[in-house]
Amino acid sequence: MKEGWILRVSEDLLGLMALTTGEPPRTIPVTMQDITPYGNGVYHLNSIMQPATATAAPVVGLAVTAVTAVPGCATGASHESDIAEAVRFVIEVAKGYGDGRVRFYDPAEFDLLIGLYGTMHRLISMGDPK
Repeated sequence: MKEGWILRVSEDLLGLMALTTGEPPRTIPVTMQDITPYGNGVYHLNSIMQPATATAAPVVGLAVTAVTAVPGCATGASHESDIAEAVRFVIEVAKGYGDGRVRFYDPAEFDLLIGLYGTMHRLISMGDPK
């Protein structure tokens, strides 16, 4: 997610997820509502992308998931092994990003989207009050 745009998932990040967990990477859906700020009265599937409403930097959500739906505040559903996998992934992403080997998004593709369709800054605002 960047500046109101839901971008394609980074191949670099998918590859690192597979390497750090030994499992195929999994992604979760994000709706347009999920990239808007809370407090605007619309339904949000989850809050994983909320930081994107406060920065122009690319935002990637990393979810620790369970087989069944578990609220984020239910910390008992987070197993140590799941947290360890997430930490290993984040460390590898940070190392790769710092070395210039990992990209969160394709800047040329993002620029093309902006050129074709304009910005999506409106989506990361509280919208027009009526």
